[in-house]
Amino acid sequence: MIPLFHNAPAPLQLAADVLVIGGGLAGTWAAVAAAREGAKVVLAEKGWCGTSGVTATAGPGHWWVPPEQRQAAIGKRVESAAGLGDARWMARILETTWQSLPQLDRLYHFPSDEQGRKQYRALRGPEYMRAMRQLALEHGVTLLDQSPALELLRSESGELAGARGWQRQLKREWQVTAPATVLATGGCGFLSRLLGSHTNTGDGYLMGVEAGAELSGMEFSAYYCIAPAGSTMTRSMVYTFGRYFDAAGRELDIPQGPDFNNALARHLLRGPVFCRLDRIPADIRARLPYVQPNLMLPFDRLGIDPYRDKFAVTLHGEGTIRGVGGLRVTDDHCQTTVPGLFTAGDAASRETVTGAISGGGAVNSSWALSSGQWAGSGAAQFAKANRTVLRTAARYTETPIPAADADYCETIRAVQNELHPYDKNLFRTGAQLQRSLLTLDSHWDRLRGDAPHSDPDSLLRRRETQALLASARWCYSSALARKESRGIHQRTDAPQRHDRFDVHLRSGGLDSPWVRHDPVTRPVETPA
Repeated sequence: MIPLFHNAPAPLQLAADVLVIGGGLAGTWAAVAAAREGAKVVLAEKGWCGTSGVTATAGPGHWWVPPEQRQAAIGKRVESAAGLGDARWMARILETTWQSLPQLDRLYHFPSDEQGRKQYRALRGPEYMRAMRQLALEHGVTLLDQSPALELLRSESGELAGARGWQRQLKREWQVTAPATVLATGGCGFLSRLLGSHTNTGDGYLMGVEAGAELSGMEFSAYYCIAPAGSTMTRSMVYTFGRYFDAAGRELDIPQGPDFNNALARHLLRGPVFCRLDRIPADIRARLPYVQPNLMLPFDRLGIDPYRDKFAVTLHGEGTIRGVGGLRVTDDHCQTTVPGLFTAGDAASRETVTGAISGGGAVNSSWALSSGQWAGSGAAQFAKANRTVLRTAARYTETPIPAADADYCETIRAVQNELHPYDKNLFRTGAQLQRSLLTLDSHWDRLRGDAPHSDPDSLLRRRETQALLASARWCYSSALARKESRGIHQRTDAPQRHDRFDVHLRSGGLDSPWVRHDPVTRPVETPA
């Protein structure tokens, strides 16, 4: 093992069958599923497994549908997927969700209704992730907390061989050799102050593409979430009951439904918008402290009663977190185009189950739970069939590291300046996308050309900055290539949907991003 840092303590070196990178909802389910297959599993988490990620700060619902109601639910979802959904995959996550949540009965207290029936649909994020950490430990998973991954590794013969990274608290490098790896690193929120997303900087996308994986659906990254102005509290359910006003107190026509974000954004571009939540029914108000216990914190701190008082609102970009895009899955086990590299949750493209629209909270949570288990099980089976002795592991890339924090800050601001504004990302045009890409490409060239640096903190910031920048370029390259409006991808210069774009846009590339059109494959219908 060639160390990254010469003055650091001796590195931690582990061998496993399956390495899971990411300890959120998808990652913990993946680790448990792999362990249940008899695999030796190591999970490396950038933060602390059980508190890190968007689920831990939320009140996640699930796409929880009884068997007799699924055909109708799938039909409704396929109809809204704008031609890109797949009913078979939707049926798979419904069944997996139905079978999986009751397994947590011992570790999570599910409430009961008036008839005594357990209610599995909605969970409290903190308790949910605490239960998932405990479940992983009970299955013998080795947890590496505060241990961000820096890069994937390959064996001498070229196969995927695990990964290495840095343990912040112990100040040492770690390396795990494994024949199968699951990337469950979450999506990319472009540091938009979306609650729980600060660690979601697109790391898995960058590592995957460096290893040769493809992305898919990255153009569907223009989803925004409402929050009180000056707050990160992006819990959006209650705002469906809100009334909205301009600075003069005039009530605004902002309809609920798929056009809500666009309508609100148009008004925000004209001036401040205020909300009052006086239409929330009493029964929902009573349940909020249980389902979303942190929702009222910003209001309490400001002395605001949101049910009576008006308060200013804003929109935070969610990027690919409640967008759609991610690493392309090629089989039912969520394997990528790289043998032995699997992906799950927001790190994976969700086009098959969400189409061109956001999966919101419920479908995305069920996707994380389901894809995590499929990926973990698939990775364990791959490892069993490919258990070879991994000797020296080589890096996939030799990218230089910037020398100063000022380089990171300038690049991060550039990404935010191109990806956050509504008039650039939400209301897209080909000309603006091209201008944004020129700016992002310039920063990429500068980042690639900076002098190397061997400080661990600088290396971590550099990798996050590079991942943010790469993700932004993939999102906008795909958005430029889809010359139509479909789902959450809206082009004001191409407002119609076109049959010629009934395709999946695959993307990748580092110095020269590329985009490829793949036709949507339809299931073959059996003659009656």
